[in-house]
Parts: sequence; C-alpha cells; structure tokens
Amino acid sequence: MPMAQANESPIKLYSKREKIYPKRVSGRYRNLKWIAMIITLSVYYVVPFIRWDRGTGAPDQAVLIDLTRARAYWFFIEIWPQEVYILTGILIFAAVTLFFVTSLFGRVWCGYFCPQTVWTDLFIWVERLVQGDRIKRKKLTEGPLTFEKLWKKALTHLIWIAIAWCTAGSFVLYFNDAPTLVRSFLEFNVSPTVLTFIAGLTFSTYLMAGFAREQVCIYMCPYARFQSAMFDKDTLIIGYDFVRGEPRGHHKKNDTWEGRGHCIDCTACVQVCPTGIDIRKGLQMDCIACGLCVDACDNVMDKIGLPRGLIRYDSEKGLAKEQKAKLLRPRTIYYAIILSAVGMLILYGLGTRTLTEIHVMHDRNPVYVRLSDGKIRNGYEVKILNKTHQDRHYSLSVSDLENPEIQIKGAGDFSPLDLFVSADSVADYRVFISAEPQKNDRNSIIFRIEDLGSNITAKRKSIFVSR
Repeated sequence: MPMAQANESPIKLYSKREKIYPKRVSGRYRNLKWIAMIITLSVYYVVPFIRWDRGTGAPDQAVLIDLTRARAYWFFIEIWPQEVYILTGILIFAAVTLFFVTSLFGRVWCGYFCPQTVWTDLFIWVERLVQGDRIKRKKLTEGPLTFEKLWKKALTHLIWIAIAWCTAGSFVLYFNDAPTLVRSFLEFNVSPTVLTFIAGLTFSTYLMAGFAREQVCIYMCPYARFQSAMFDKDTLIIGYDFVRGEPRGHHKKNDTWEGRGHCIDCTACVQVCPTGIDIRKGLQMDCIACGLCVDACDNVMDKIGLPRGLIRYDSEKGLAKEQKAKLLRPRTIYYAIILSAVGMLILYGLGTRTLTEIHVMHDRNPVYVRLSDGKIRNGYEVKILNKTHQDRHYSLSVSDLENPEIQIKGAGDFSPLDLFVSADSVADYRVFISAEPQKNDRNSIIFRIEDLGSNITAKRKSIFVSR
C-alpha cells in the first residue's frame, strides 16, 4: 500500500457537530405537533394527581408504582410482583403496536410522541420565544458577548432548568403519593433520596432536550437503527418527488417552468428540520417523520403558485407514481394477528386473576422425617397472598393423601381452620403434614385454602415424600 502524501489531511471518522437552529414554520403538521405536545405533557403532569378510591388502607392515587409495598396501581388494576407476566404482556403489546404503526405510517412515534421529541420541541419553543427565530438565534450565539446575549441566554437556561425540574418532579410523583410529596416540598421536608433522584432527572432532561437534541435520535436511540426493517414500499414516509422537483434551480417571478423542476432550491425544508437533514437526498435514518419540511415546502409552493405536495407523506410506490399505498398487506396482517393474540392473553390474565393465592415450597433438607409412631412427616413453607384491602381468615386443607395430620407454626401455633392474613399482604406459615407411609415414594397432593368470609378458594400442587 503506498504511503500517504505528507500534505494529505487525515481521514475524519467523526465530524464535529454543527448546531442546528430550526426555523419557525406554520402548517397542518406543525399544528398536529402542537396538539400532540399539549396532550402528552398534560397527561404526564396531571395523571399523578388523579384520585381513585380503592377502599380503606389502600392508596387512592390512580396511577402509582409503590416500591415500598411492591405494587403497581393503574386505576382499577393492581399488579403484584407475582403477576409480572401481566407487565410483560403489556410491554410486548406496546412494542408490537409500535412496530405495527411504523409499518403503516413510518416514524410517527418519533415525530410526535417520543419524549425526546416532545421535550426538545418545548425547549426549542422557549429558545425561540426568548432569543428570536433562526437567524437571530444563530447571530446571538455566534456573536460577541454582550449584555443582550448574556441576559437572553441566562433567561433561556433558567426556563429550561425550571421545565426540567418540573419534569423530574412529576416523574417522582408516579412513585409517591403526589399531594403528600408536594406538601413536603412546600414544608422543605423532602427526603435526600427523593432530592437525589429529582436532581439527576433534572440534569438529564436539561442535557438531553437542551443540548443533545437530535444527537439522541441519531446516535443514542436504537429504534432509528432497526426501524427500516419494518418498512416496505407501502409504508408512508416523508418523501421528495424527484420527478416533479428536478432539475431544481432558483426561480424569479414570471420565469417559465419549461424544462425545469418545481424545486426552487430555497432550502426551506432544511431550515425547519429539527435534525438538520435535506429530505431531497432521499429517506434517511435521521428523519423522524415530523412533517415540518412538508409544511415549509407547501408554504413556498403557495407563494409561487404551484400545487402542494412536492414534499409529502407518501409511500415509495406513490412517490414513484406506481400506485397508492396499501394499508392491508401481509406485514400489517401479521402484526394485527399478533396484537390481537397478545391483547386477548392480557385480558384473559386480568379476567382470571384471583384475589387470593397460595404458594407452596417443599423442604429440601430433610426431605422427610420418620416419626416415632412410624408416620412420615413432610415440611412445607406456605405463603398465602391476600390481595384484597380487608383482613381475611382462611382454612387450609390437603387432598389426595390418606388421613393427613396438619400442624401449622408461625409466630405461635395455628389452627388450619383459621389462618389470619392482613389486608393487602402475604402471610408465611410453616406447615408440617404427617401421614402413614404411602405406596409410592412421591405422591402428588393439593393444598387448598378457602376464604371463610367469601368462599373464595385457591389451590397449589405439591408432593408428599414417603421414602
């Protein structure tokens, strides 16, 4: 391999970031982004304060992740750690929904509902409100340090920090009773743990939405890397009509359009893009499908008297003038089937979940004990889950075993006919079962508990070891 010449510049594997100053634009997609921002931020900030009556002794916050009691509450649904399969199903359902929507409409999640997009949009709005639109912000940043620059930059960052603090505080409210925590802040009586979490989340929000911005979408987000696997030629994307737009060139009033495209190379589409790409170069990984370039181009087309849609939401087939996009196709059918199956499994799990559960673990050492009267005794750890918000009494019995004798120990001796379990808690008992030696070495038995107040029963299979 020949040696590089001395005057050759080294190869750059990573170019320095050029700060992006998105220009203000108006149009239908910008209006949709405003609506999406208002709705998502309102839901995020308001939901922790919604109340939901669950009875005496239970938290009345509608949406709450109670780490202390190891519970997750979502309105009428209460999920225990033993029901992690429901959370797993919900996460799978959300992921498949994202894939399904992406196969139909491209990266609309990224452009309208992703938290990084929503908060970055909010921060840019604040920056524009204080410092002005694109040209003014750019001149202010690149210009010398003046009193105007100092106070405008300072005010912008103070508002950013205030928004980031509110964002972090609202996130913590999902893990604590919201009114109580707000009252603690007003009384300056907040735990160091809560303050540490809020400080960390405030800094991360301030950093991600104020500085990292599009870098998160381009370099940090994994979704941008594999979303193309969900695209096909019928997926709706943001695209530039090459046939209509080329050859491009500047346009003067009263000039003929004969022999030239409709793109006047004004770069309005580039100036409004929050990731700084040129959509005229084709679909790119950096595109978040926000549609702002469509609004910018449509506004220019209106001014020069040409039809809208030079840049538009369309499929590859539509942009190539082949045919319109098909929503119903094998890919979307597969996703719909998976969504339906997962959704039905979640509903089945929620519909069949019981308010009482029993878990049984056989002793490992010793596996069994032979008593002086010749009987065999097995030991078990039995846990009874009372998922209701009232104290309960249960009876315990064992079936599929001849003449069993049940002895229960805990904080004292208990009768198997009356086992007490506090509301919304788990009771742990040591259970010893004695019986005559059985024919088989291992015999399947069933533990059964019955709620004495409501006749609700629960069963759990175990074994009785004879030899």
